[in-house]
Amino acid sequence: MTVHPLWRPYEVPDQETTDAAFVAGSEPRAEGPLTVVPYDPSWPSAYERVAAAVESALGERLVSIEHVGSTAVPGLAAKPVLDIDLVVADPADEESYVPALEPIGFVLRIREPAWEQHRMLRLDEPTVNLHVFGPEATEPRRHLLFREWLRSEASDREAYAALKTELATREFATVMAYNAAKSALVYAIYERAFAADPLHPHDPRPREA
Repeated sequence: MTVHPLWRPYEVPDQETTDAAFVAGSEPRAEGPLTVVPYDPSWPSAYERVAAAVESALGERLVSIEHVGSTAVPGLAAKPVLDIDLVVADPADEESYVPALEPIGFVLRIREPAWEQHRMLRLDEPTVNLHVFGPEATEPRRHLLFREWLRSEASDREAYAALKTELATREFATVMAYNAAKSALVYAIYERAFAADPLHPHDPRPREA
């Protein structure tokens, strides 16, 4: 069976695993319904301002930076949180980048050595999740594939927006619980993107769960 190089199995992390990744000891619990809003055309310019600040803070330590997630897809409803992927030489070497980002407002929130050395820093204004990976990580490439697919495929973009808007009417204890509720559709969208990739053959992999 031929599998796309960016494919990964369908998995939904349990809350204990998620809590263990948070520097504070557990994932913050939601204080009310999650907010999903219509696409805001100011999101790209907000990203550009944040990216410029990060680049200024890190200089040559920055390998690449990209606006990913739903706020990077014109027309897509989203939580009003910018997801940004930052690639540095070694995410495990926190001293090489975290102290430089703290003066511009970022706070280290997540540390996941087992997941491609992923770190996540949070900025409150504008609200940003800055995901840090290394040059060999596959996750940033997955994010870009997903972003470009949603930008070009209206049916999947609309289905994803409809699901997120519907989920925002429910009560979720954590953001991870909300993400878990989206996971089946996200997996299906990735499957379609992998199957359509002319550079990498991919045989369908039915979801197992």
